[in-house]
Amino acid sequence: MKLIRFRDNGQVKPGIIIDDAFYDASSFGEDYNEQFFESDGLSRLQKFVDENKDKLLKLSHDVSLDCPIARPSKIICIGLNYADHAKETNATVPKEPIIFFKSTSAIIGPFDDVIIPKNSTKSDWEVELAVVIGKKASYVEEAEAMKYIAGYCLHNDLSEREFQLERGGQWVKGKSCDTFAPIGPFLATKDEIADIDKLRLWLKLNDQMMQDGTTANLIFKIPFLVSYLSQFMTLLPGDVISTGTPAGVGLGMNPQVYLKEGDVMELGIEGLGTSKQKVVSYKG
Repeated sequence: MKLIRFRDNGQVKPGIIIDDAFYDASSFGEDYNEQFFESDGLSRLQKFVDENKDKLLKLSHDVSLDCPIARPSKIICIGLNYADHAKETNATVPKEPIIFFKSTSAIIGPFDDVIIPKNSTKSDWEVELAVVIGKKASYVEEAEAMKYIAGYCLHNDLSEREFQLERGGQWVKGKSCDTFAPIGPFLATKDEIADIDKLRLWLKLNDQMMQDGTTANLIFKIPFLVSYLSQFMTLLPGDVISTGTPAGVGLGMNPQVYLKEGDVMELGIEGLGTSKQKVVSYKG
């Protein structure tokens, strides 16, 4: 299944993609939140769709999409998880995953505007594969880790590099600015992706290809990350793990390139769709 959430008269409603068409699934009666995933919502939704497919309202493809997961309890990010990205930023390839958090208040829809934060001069892009947890995970063995995954999404892990690297403290300061987590367009369940370790991911800035990588180059693979994180914290249903970005970020260029008003980012992952964000300046 492919799950969407869309905006309608000031409300966000659940939807579903069937044969590339968008449908309103609000008659299912639940949003795609922690409770949904925790209560075997994916199986129940599939049964509902099978029984009611002909009754669902078809939506325009122009509908405004929100993040496909209702506010997760946390977004956990993995830093420097592609060797080429570590090299371009002059960082040592990590021996264990580098973990940081991204505030859930940064979440926006896949086609919403990205706002350059107040006093920012070094806002940057990062295309990433996001993993969505399907059931509570604590001290999970790597061999069992895939059983805890609901599906996958496209994520642009935007970063303000001065806030992140030059202001002291943890990376979270440069990662959590408002609008810095466009997620979607949809959540694809595990069965939709034949091989999670062989997906192309890419990002263009103003139609110029900046990032073009593959999940085959992940240093720490998906099952390991789920198991590893579960040793330090309980992963709750709906939680997002953003797995790192390949080379091609603005920080790694010579000279460095950062986002400015009017820029347009377009990004995608094979099997997980594409998204596009226009960059606007903060107006306070």
